[in-house]
Amino acid sequence: MEINMNGKVIVITGASSGMGAAAARHLSALGATVVLGARRADRIETLAKEIQDQGGKALAIATDVTQRDQVKKLVDSAVGQFGRVDVILNNAGVMPLSPMDRLNVAEWDTMIDVNLKGVLNGIAAVLPHMKEQKSGQIINTASVAGHKVFTGSAVYSATKFAVRALTEGLRMEVKPYNIRTTIVCPGAVKTELLDHITEADIQQANKEYVGAVGISPDSFARVIAFAISQPEDVDINEIIFRPTSQEL
Repeated sequence: MEINMNGKVIVITGASSGMGAAAARHLSALGATVVLGARRADRIETLAKEIQDQGGKALAIATDVTQRDQVKKLVDSAVGQFGRVDVILNNAGVMPLSPMDRLNVAEWDTMIDVNLKGVLNGIAAVLPHMKEQKSGQIINTASVAGHKVFTGSAVYSATKFAVRALTEGLRMEVKPYNIRTTIVCPGAVKTELLDHITEADIQQANKEYVGAVGISPDSFARVIAFAISQPEDVDINEIIFRPTSQEL
């Protein structure tokens, strides 16, 4: 069921690779206008041109989600150019897994800043527009690690548990404005996230596992399209998806 997509203006953070880039391509192919945010400006500009060359509408804005003013500029640019914002996909994230006793405290800070504060910055940027429109959808990428904790995931899982909590709180608060909220929790998906792991043993173990069971970022794109495409009176609040072969 992929309806209710044509003409929607969708802002995507973390759009330079992996799940964000896959979502941008898929949603554009279904008729959405996509506004791409990521730190790697060259990548999102290339992706925007690719989409435009295929007849779609896309805008690329260099964005560091840890900087509230940059996220506001991303959303305001979408509204300024296309007149509204229908969906934000707060997808930017990092995953430098490590056991806590290795004290990679700078990495803890980065995960909190990107995975949690970055989502909050996205929410803060779109809420005024969506309240005024009396419509919209806020989709936040969490993780299976937001439901389960495993060795090396304590801080990463904490950020993803937090994303689920704040999204549920948001869901209850935005009902007067006809705003929908969705949490998407992927399992093992083959992306660049594993490249953020600086501990060699942890990175190797995770690359071996994801390499064996991981699925394509296109799986995420289809899930996002499903959540957006529901009739306006249907609010898909949380989706967990995994590879069929994933036990964790």
